[in-house]
Amino acid sequence: MNTVFFYLSKILWTLLSPASFLFLLLIAGIALLFLNKIHAARILLGSAAVLMTLVTFLPLGKWLVTPLEAHFPANPTLPESIDGIIMLGGAIDPVNSYIWDQPQLGSAADRYTAFIALARTYPDARLVFTGGSGSIIDQEFREADIALYFLESMGIERRRLEVERDARNTFENAVNSEALINPTVNEQWVLITSAAHMPRSVGTFCKQGWPVIPYPVDHESSPGRQIRIQFDFAGNLDSFNTHIREWLGLLVYYFIGRTDQILPDGCL
Repeated sequence: MNTVFFYLSKILWTLLSPASFLFLLLIAGIALLFLNKIHAARILLGSAAVLMTLVTFLPLGKWLVTPLEAHFPANPTLPESIDGIIMLGGAIDPVNSYIWDQPQLGSAADRYTAFIALARTYPDARLVFTGGSGSIIDQEFREADIALYFLESMGIERRRLEVERDARNTFENAVNSEALINPTVNEQWVLITSAAHMPRSVGTFCKQGWPVIPYPVDHESSPGRQIRIQFDFAGNLDSFNTHIREWLGLLVYYFIGRTDQILPDGCL
């Protein structure tokens, strides 16, 4: 069932994402012009033009991500002693890392820097990385393998690292990590992932009966600077795509029972 959900979610998102919707709207409008359906073509092409204008000038993605990133505080006060630190994958491009034979970090590299910093702050904590491949066609390239090499090169001892390399999404991050670690009730674990992704991650870990301390990183929003006009169609569309996907992920996880709260404050 998990595999069916994984493939279905990837296929549906490819077809229904805002970028795909705009593309299909334009193609349909042009097709109607060739069919001499002028009125219908004007509606579709006019709608596409309005949407593209809104995306070009307004930071819609930033507006979407702000409440997600503000849900948990940045730089939370941590206990003097913790049992372990978990980092979710998503910051390394595994395919290009294999092609170029060196780790290719993306925009979420803050996950790694925070993980390394906390690993040094808590030398006795267990260190867990979870993340395989979120691609349908490139399952042989796993981020965990690159992460292991990268973390060792940054001075983290191999004996401290516990790696889960099969997770394809947030749900599998939580389930597979819980099976690997088998945490006890009173243990304190810190969870590191991007701030926008933290609400879904916390809810999913809580659903597995594993309370975690959220340590959000990789913030994109700029509170206090949300009302502004900018000319950046490509950047705004990419941001809108990314963050509407996160909201949809939250809703889907809630309705199929993978989390008990859409925006969890912690475990119930």
